[in-house]
Amino acid sequence: MDREQLMEAVKANMPEKRWIHTLGVMDMAVQLAHRYGADPVKADLAALLHDYCKNWPVQQQAQLIKDHHLSQDVLDFDKELWHAHAGAYMAKTQFGIEDEEVLDAIRYHTSGRERMTLLDKVVCLADYIEPGRHFPEVDTIRKLAEKSLDKALIAGFDSTIGFLLSKGKRIFPLTVLTRNKLLEDGKALEEKK
Repeated sequence: MDREQLMEAVKANMPEKRWIHTLGVMDMAVQLAHRYGADPVKADLAALLHDYCKNWPVQQQAQLIKDHHLSQDVLDFDKELWHAHAGAYMAKTQFGIEDEEVLDAIRYHTSGRERMTLLDKVVCLADYIEPGRHFPEVDTIRKLAEKSLDKALIAGFDSTIGFLLSKGKRIFPLTVLTRNKLLEDGKALEEKK
């Protein structure tokens, strides 16, 4: 399947608003990839597929995760996490994506992970700051993204964690671990200077 066919298949699987968001994430992921040295082709592909399952019924997402023995622990937390794992599975099985780096960038674009690759970071941040996003901290995160991928991601995770706390929701432990690892890595870098 070529890129145009893939784009048409993804577009057909989501409402117009989600497709516009996806295009924004693709554009931002490519920009961030160029700025920070990630592979722009992989960034574009992961961004294209990152929300493939987002608008599926949550029961369908959960069933796919159970049936294929994906990360069962996400099912104990907010359903907003589920589409990433389902999407990585579908990218591999439906679209034949074999590149584990691309699949991981899809899989971890909502939660992050402790040892995020550059591509993981680019796709995750692109999802936070694409032009269609409007939430109180987004402009600050966009400004940070001009100078530091990690500082922008920390601010993004802080925003997410703060939002979940304000709603009385449980926080997926991997997100906290990701944030802490980014802080730790930043502190270690500062100490080396």
